[in-house]
Amino acid sequence: MKKILIVTGGSGGHVIPSLSIYDILKDNFEVQIATDLRGSKYINNNDYNYSLIDVPNLFSNFLLLPFNLIKFCISILKSYKYLKLNNYNTLISTGGYMSLPLCLASNLLSIKTYIFEPNSVIGRANKLTLSFAKKVICYDKNLKGISKKFLSKVYPINPLLRKEIYKYQRNEKTILDKQKKILVIGGSQGAKFFDEFISKTIIKLSKTQNISILQQVSDQKSKEFIKDLYQKNSIEHELFDFDDKLLIKAVNYDLAITRSGASAISELAYLNIPFVAIPFPYAKDNHQYYNAEFYEKNKCCWLITQNDIDENNFIDLMNKIFENKNEYFSKKKNLIELTKENTWEKNKFKMIELINEN
Repeated sequence: MKKILIVTGGSGGHVIPSLSIYDILKDNFEVQIATDLRGSKYINNNDYNYSLIDVPNLFSNFLLLPFNLIKFCISILKSYKYLKLNNYNTLISTGGYMSLPLCLASNLLSIKTYIFEPNSVIGRANKLTLSFAKKVICYDKNLKGISKKFLSKVYPINPLLRKEIYKYQRNEKTILDKQKKILVIGGSQGAKFFDEFISKTIIKLSKTQNISILQQVSDQKSKEFIKDLYQKNSIEHELFDFDDKLLIKAVNYDLAITRSGASAISELAYLNIPFVAIPFPYAKDNHQYYNAEFYEKNKCCWLITQNDIDENNFIDLMNKIFENKNEYFSKKKNLIELTKENTWEKNKFKMIELINEN
């Protein structure tokens, strides 16, 4: 049986896809995940086999660059030893700086290496792996940031979601009743901007609309502040920190206001929940903007940049969505059409077929 190592960075955007890859391959191969301490908080010890790898971030502090460079080289040597000792046949990288030493070591050992890129722009770590990777598994066949000589390596699949998402009842009924049910998602790290701007805007919006809100908050202090704000204005609400079971509740919501991490908007799309995307403006290579742009071009969402947003135009947009139901239902219909071919079984077949290629 082939032994596969899935290497992932420490953010939710890297780890969550790695868990889906693990689940889709575990019945056919011996699978292990390697991540750092940051990534481990997203992994349930009872469900996944994983190892912790300590890799320095080369560019976190330029004064420490020489020291970190030495540590990075040591990490490559340790990775070489780790891969050889465990006799892996295949390595799959979902990106992040901690994946680089293992990817470089896999090349030295001639281990078959694949890149898994859920974003519409290839990440920097994955980009450095391109020259020796066999394929780039991605959701967007027009993946940005990849040179022409590597285009033949692009292997598009439907967005690979968490397995439990495929079991949910998809939101296909026509809604937008008198009470508007809004979901607010700031990403795996939460979003301070959403805590402050969105919450205050919801208060103003509630003067003319009956609103129920399910909102992610970035920390306990913000949670208490927003809770008090909504209670004073008699807004039905539920607040939460990062919750990987969130979408069980989200299925019953009309509309999402969200950042544009690949996993979050792919899951919203699959569940047929139209969304307003406000990409994180400081994301590397502006990948969140391009993630959202893919859905906007398919007429499935509304896209507004954080730099262009203010209270007035955002309230105008929300009122337009609630009042122009034809546009809302058109986007829902487009989501249903866009995601109808996305099944766990089809993605599993494509992934296993790829891994088994010589």
